[in-house]
Amino acid sequence: MTDQTSRAIRIDQHGGPEQLKLVQVQVGDPGPGEIRIRHRVVGLNFIDVYQRSGLYPMQLPVQLGMEAAGVVEAVGAGVTHLRVGDRAAYASQPPGSYCDLRVMPAKCVCRLPEAISFETGAAMMLKGLTAQYLLKRCQPQGGLNPGDFVLFHAAAGGVGLIVCQWAKALGLRLIGTAGSDEKCALALANGAEAAINYAMVDFLTRVKEITGGKGVKVVYDSVGKDTWDKSLDCLSPFGLMVSFGNASGPVAPFAPGILGPKGSIYVTRQTLFSHIATRESTQAMADDLFAVVGSGQVKIKIAQHYKLEDVQQAHRDLEARKTTGCSVLTL
Repeated sequence: MTDQTSRAIRIDQHGGPEQLKLVQVQVGDPGPGEIRIRHRVVGLNFIDVYQRSGLYPMQLPVQLGMEAAGVVEAVGAGVTHLRVGDRAAYASQPPGSYCDLRVMPAKCVCRLPEAISFETGAAMMLKGLTAQYLLKRCQPQGGLNPGDFVLFHAAAGGVGLIVCQWAKALGLRLIGTAGSDEKCALALANGAEAAINYAMVDFLTRVKEITGGKGVKVVYDSVGKDTWDKSLDCLSPFGLMVSFGNASGPVAPFAPGILGPKGSIYVTRQTLFSHIATRESTQAMADDLFAVVGSGQVKIKIAQHYKLEDVQQAHRDLEARKTTGCSVLTL
């Protein structure tokens, strides 16, 4: 086959949104273990901002984007779980989803159930699989049980609104934080039991009030530097601090010795890509996500739509905390 041309968004150096360039690239045939997929909708995520800015350094130049949904156009040798014409969606390394067409590893690409639209599929894979591993695979001592309190920062974001709904379906009592009253209302509307505007209220004091002084079993924190210290103090003895992002900047180094006096608490730093390292794990997590979305227990809120050529504005909005729920690029 002759190469096909695709629009793509590339950065040649780290920096601000102005580094995002619309270019034309050539796309060939998939090799062993690969597919070629034509995207219908592309998902936007905060990790894209980290990779663009250099907080997560990349080998440059690089085509950005971690998730999308579309139709499989060609299948390489050894790929058995996908066929030409399949509707599919993914969250996957390496980056490169900001485009019309790409060749990529098939391992993390999943068939998209007919009941789930391309738009929903593109918006939910990275954030939904993140929600899945946070709630199901990041367990404190004794596990998470109905009635347990958990604290989730940035509860009105893309991952947050999914976790709010899923936690409620699991019977968990989720306390969410957000930076405005409007975002707090959104978290409550999506299943949070309580919501704290951390721009106006000390979230540690409020968490202790809500839990009768006992604290929470788990804190889920993608904010980083600004919420870290007080989050540790929100935990009950043997509680688990789950760090999975750095929206306010990376957490400063700390001495492990502080964890003992705070209740012999646990700390872990998680990434989705550790959890989806194998085909089997990816599919099991995706099946769980597809089931909870298909049942209607979790609805994917797509609040922002941008054209591919408007990706610079999309990144500005993400960084300015102007977005809620999920954002997508339409092709």
